[in-house]
Amino acid sequence: MKKIKLTLFALILATTTMLGQENVTYQKPSKEILQLADFERAPSVSMNSKKDWMLLTYRNTYKSLDELNKDELRLGGLRIDPNTNIASTTTFINNLKVKKVSDKNDTQVKGLPANALISNLTWSPDETKLAFTNTTATGNELWIVELQTATATKLTDAVLNANLGNPITWYKNGNELLIKVIPANKAAIIDASKAIPKGPIVSESQEGVVSQNRTYQDLLKNKTDETNFENIVTSELYTIDLKGNKKLFKPANLYAGETFSPDGNYILLTTIQKPFSYLVPLSRFPMKTVAYNTSGKEIALVNDVPLSEIMPKGFMAVREGKRSMSWRADKPASLFFVEALDGGDPATKVEHRDALYTWDAPFNNAPELLTKTPQRFGGIFWGDDETAIVYDQWYDTRNMKTYLFNPSKKSELKTIWDRNYQDIYSDPGDFQTKKNQYGRYTLQKDNGKLFLIGEGHTKEGQFPFIDQFDLNSLKTERLYQSNAKDQIESISEIIDAKKGEILVNIQSKNDYPNYYFRNIKSKKGLQQITHNKNPFESIKDVHKEVIKYKRKDGVELSGTLYLPAGFDRKNPKQKLPLLIWAYPAEYKDKNSAGQSSANPNEFTFPYYGSFVYWAAKGYAVLDDAAFPIIGEGDQEPNDTFIEQLAMNAEAAIDAVDKLGYIDRTRVGVGGHSYGAFMTANLLSHTNLFACGIARSGAYNRTLTPFGFQSEQRNYWEVPNVYNGMSPFMNAEKMKTPMLLVHGEADNNPGTFTLQTERYYQALKGLGAPVRMVILPKESHSYVAKENILHLLWEQEQFLDKHLKK
Repeated sequence: MKKIKLTLFALILATTTMLGQENVTYQKPSKEILQLADFERAPSVSMNSKKDWMLLTYRNTYKSLDELNKDELRLGGLRIDPNTNIASTTTFINNLKVKKVSDKNDTQVKGLPANALISNLTWSPDETKLAFTNTTATGNELWIVELQTATATKLTDAVLNANLGNPITWYKNGNELLIKVIPANKAAIIDASKAIPKGPIVSESQEGVVSQNRTYQDLLKNKTDETNFENIVTSELYTIDLKGNKKLFKPANLYAGETFSPDGNYILLTTIQKPFSYLVPLSRFPMKTVAYNTSGKEIALVNDVPLSEIMPKGFMAVREGKRSMSWRADKPASLFFVEALDGGDPATKVEHRDALYTWDAPFNNAPELLTKTPQRFGGIFWGDDETAIVYDQWYDTRNMKTYLFNPSKKSELKTIWDRNYQDIYSDPGDFQTKKNQYGRYTLQKDNGKLFLIGEGHTKEGQFPFIDQFDLNSLKTERLYQSNAKDQIESISEIIDAKKGEILVNIQSKNDYPNYYFRNIKSKKGLQQITHNKNPFESIKDVHKEVIKYKRKDGVELSGTLYLPAGFDRKNPKQKLPLLIWAYPAEYKDKNSAGQSSANPNEFTFPYYGSFVYWAAKGYAVLDDAAFPIIGEGDQEPNDTFIEQLAMNAEAAIDAVDKLGYIDRTRVGVGGHSYGAFMTANLLSHTNLFACGIARSGAYNRTLTPFGFQSEQRNYWEVPNVYNGMSPFMNAEKMKTPMLLVHGEADNNPGTFTLQTERYYQALKGLGAPVRMVILPKESHSYVAKENILHLLWEQEQFLDKHLKK
């Protein structure tokens, strides 16, 4: 585990004979971009369920490269800092403040650890306290905050194991916690680079058994990895009171889940079993779930899941056996789970895909069948003995159905909505919940009515709403709709339906999002409860609008257009260079593909993931340009991927050109991940662009042979699709200047850093105008300040070179 020098390098593998790397040190972009990128992040807000207390959490705008330059284990899909026993990708909080909503000022929490690295914040069941972990150089401590006194207290030394996530579980109404602790006799991590193997690595398939697994990162590779994985995942479970007195609850094991029943009398413990896998991440390892009482006595084995390496083809494929097991929120101690009725295989024709069961503690009787869903089970909202809402869905048709049913009578499902879930204009909204007597969230129900909050996207614009749903008629009635002009009023929560009290979030192009209380039954004015300021004042005069246009087959498209401050739109004296940032999305119908959620009143928040910064540098920017890829009927979207990319791009350029703003010979395109894949294809197959920026993409689809993005077919079924869509296979066609960027430690399935390295080698070998930048220690998303500022500098130099006169 070597440390790196804080310099940026272009990594060219030794197999190529044409070396061209540069010894580039870290650079910063121009002052116009730097003042936007180097800003102070506003605090994040968390409120209790009564909305009378607010927690403000503060963190740095970016991580430092030093934070990324830590020891790291990559095992079973995890990335772990073995010295601190927490995910190496954790984003830490460095300060906490609390505020009684009725008070004018917030209060600094006293007694916080010096140089705090806070994570895993968890409200107590009675919402009077907060628990969190503080990460030190040697591990994770447990701390408690008393809201009333705004005081933090340390309960343990750095002994908590956060390698599998939050190691803290509250119970007994907030008087005790269950914590995962590193065993005192934990063995040292084995250095895999120095370990001498006892034999070769041998894997063997099952003849005739077909399975399609995606291309996962950070998998186990050998016996040393298995030993280290078991080491970092193993914990002991302790109970601890608020005075720091702790007691062993369960001895060391590979605990992967701990959940108390709503009444607090039972706990489910899930443990990872062997054999481990070298093909799939830990989520598909064997697992057992056992119910215990709070004294630690075993009550019943409730689930035993085998290794899931072999799965049927398709996004709707699931494993056999009990899945989605959890406690019912409306019962004191009842589990629910679903089981596939089609063997988990979408290709099997059956009347019902899944069965939903309930199972009462102490689990002496067999589970009871509640209902069956025609499509794959998608989720459930529990209400009470008479009311529950169930969803099912089917990816191939993009269909989602919403049902009402009576759990006590095990009644037939009553269909409420049957819709295309990509059709955002018909979205009825989300059912609202509130805390019940067990502290769990169940449906808000009042005199036979439920409540929905919707984003309110329409062809005419966005108008968020609250609807009342009648359980007898299955009809909705509009209670409130925002008609705010020049701003967005998003509805966050219904606080009290009878009184008409709601929590909203209001923002505009230049007004940072802030929270307000509103009463929809009275004429009382808004009560502002957060007061965050705009950190990007330097672009407040940039023009912003959503433009709508059509591609040549009639599909409606849109994008958010930014123009430099002071640009004369009525009588432009000079044509601007144009930058287009996009990300393709797949659809099954033209209607859904043509819908837009873009809103010109959304707060303008420039960040490295778009080109918005360049509006301050004299560029026109079309951000989030619609790039739908449509496959209607039996046709799959990717069958005409390249043709549709070209139509989308041409339509976008034509739309801005018709406004008279741009020089269409100076247009650049960019994207991240699948957007990078799009960019490379556009530069290879069209002559529309003068340059392009492709970041963290996958360019050779034969390296993701069992599907990618929304493609379910494998390479051997449709080799022409895979080869035709792969920029690597068409590298000889790429003649346009391109900037390739990738994180050195990409953790996203399919987008290995090797994808960019090999694509660069091909392009360089063929004489294409290409520059490659590998950002040290970065994963799929970039987080280190040094890397992000240098990335912006690289992009600025590249775009000015190829697009500025």
